[in-house]
Amino acid sequence: MALEDVRSRVAAAEAAAGRRPGSVTLVAVSKTQPAERIEAVLEAGHRCFGENRVQEAAGRWPQLAGRFAGLELHLVGPLQTNKARQAMDLFHAIHALDRPKLAATLARLAQERGSCPRLFIQVNTGEEPQKAGVLPDAADGFIADCRAMDLPVEGLMCIPPVAEEPSLHFALLAKIAARNGLEGLSMGMSGDYERAIAEGATHVRVGSAIFGPRTA
Repeated sequence: MALEDVRSRVAAAEAAAGRRPGSVTLVAVSKTQPAERIEAVLEAGHRCFGENRVQEAAGRWPQLAGRFAGLELHLVGPLQTNKARQAMDLFHAIHALDRPKLAATLARLAQERGSCPRLFIQVNTGEEPQKAGVLPDAADGFIADCRAMDLPVEGLMCIPPVAEEPSLHFALLAKIAARNGLEGLSMGMSGDYERAIAEGATHVRVGSAIFGPRTA
């Protein structure tokens, strides 16, 4: 199945980059995919999934978690502050920490709960006005602010501009992460995950290459 092809290509990309086997986490992005496709991937043994919307995840995964042990859920889409509490209940990792207000909300909720999902700060490497994320020049300061709030920042995330060479953006993200002592790099999607692995990705977010074209 397509999942096995992607797994093989991830392993080959790890090897080509001289990286340890299994050093890259494959996040299967299941947003808007029909239940039968998701269950086929679950039946094949995959357990790490990504969703873009809190509400869609809430309607799908609690029931599946009762049938498939060991699920790990990642929020890979934008997070509204009024959905933060629900997101913290659902997800093991959030890849879209992109602004001070959201950081403050997550910090307050983490204090209340005594726990917090792992966090990736989204960096707008292409400085695109329509796209969320901290600008590269502001990233160091925002990382420091999040750490001062005791937020568990694991790494950085980016979505390169469609019309630009993604490797340049992956390299920029890796450089920002390295100078801030962050190991996590959430970068690379269906069309470019092998290049992302070459640049140091620890998490690749792959949807259509695993599930086929989205249905909505």
